[in-house]
Amino acid sequence: MPRSFLRLAGGFALAAALTIPVAGTAQQQDDSAKRQAERQLVQPGNNAPVWREVQSGQQAYTSIKGQETNVLVQPAMKLPGQPATTAGEAWRLFRNNLITPIGGWLFALVVVVIGLFYWRKGPVKVHGQPTGRLIERFTPFERYAHWVMGISFVILGVTGLIILLGKYVLLPVIGYTLFAWLTSLSKNLHNFVGPLFVLSLVVFIVAYVKDNLPKAYDFKWFASAGGMFGGKHVSSGRFNGGEKAWFWIGVVAFSLIVSVTGLILNFPNFDQVRALMIQANIIHGIAAMAVIILSVGHIYMGTIGVDGAYGSMRYGYVDEAWAKEHHQYWYEDVKSGKVKAETATGVPASAQAQH
Repeated sequence: MPRSFLRLAGGFALAAALTIPVAGTAQQQDDSAKRQAERQLVQPGNNAPVWREVQSGQQAYTSIKGQETNVLVQPAMKLPGQPATTAGEAWRLFRNNLITPIGGWLFALVVVVIGLFYWRKGPVKVHGQPTGRLIERFTPFERYAHWVMGISFVILGVTGLIILLGKYVLLPVIGYTLFAWLTSLSKNLHNFVGPLFVLSLVVFIVAYVKDNLPKAYDFKWFASAGGMFGGKHVSSGRFNGGEKAWFWIGVVAFSLIVSVTGLILNFPNFDQVRALMIQANIIHGIAAMAVIILSVGHIYMGTIGVDGAYGSMRYGYVDEAWAKEHHQYWYEDVKSGKVKAETATGVPASAQAQH
């Protein structure tokens, strides 16, 4: 079908769909409709007046009631660093020209730096010999709360990166067909796993907030970077300064921001206006990239970065030598009876699994 005919038909359909603006008298509305019809006869295919009216943001009649249901296109707006254009286009430019490239390159940079650090330093090992005496570091409830939130977070993070960066990273490699299928799957997973993450996040914060309250010795941990570079032992409580920083910045601050904005985006049926959806999407994208980048360090330290860390969260128990070396103040509280923790004997399940 000729493209000019499509433009002409589209102009008639759009003019009919817009009907008559609410503002003005009945005579003015009739005159506006008449002028539009006459222009299609005199200048067929010239839809400029129709699009000017659409992009003005003025309200028209619609049988579907709700906020902005009678406005086809938002009026022009300007975001930082972007030209003035319609609100939807301004959002698209801001997302594609700032959030996507900056967030993508920062994520790649952090992954490379951590990879180089592991290649250079390797995992942090326990210097003392195992004692055969075990301490329960995490209760079953604490582990379940962590894993439900952690797994849902990883699903959201991976699918979010596919949605945000996939067009630039995956599409050239896997092609349109597979990328379309993967993106559609990612979108649905993201939408349905999101509410589960929000609920598990609240449970996680309640379960762990007590042991993540700042202590005076945490400042010593930060001053020496946790002994990461100097090799000097730094005492800490049940959680060290880095883990507490991750909890308050990554889990509480950024994750709650991501959750609130995500719910706004996930449930548009609550009649949010488009401006709110745009603002929520921008905040959601920035906060999500920030928490994903921070989580790379946390995941590294909790898996291959520190020997025994992953096993403690999976199986619950650690050897006394590990507890004393990594979390001395917590170990002393357990031994003195100030903190209640189950004990056992033998080899931690994580070490058994390695052998």
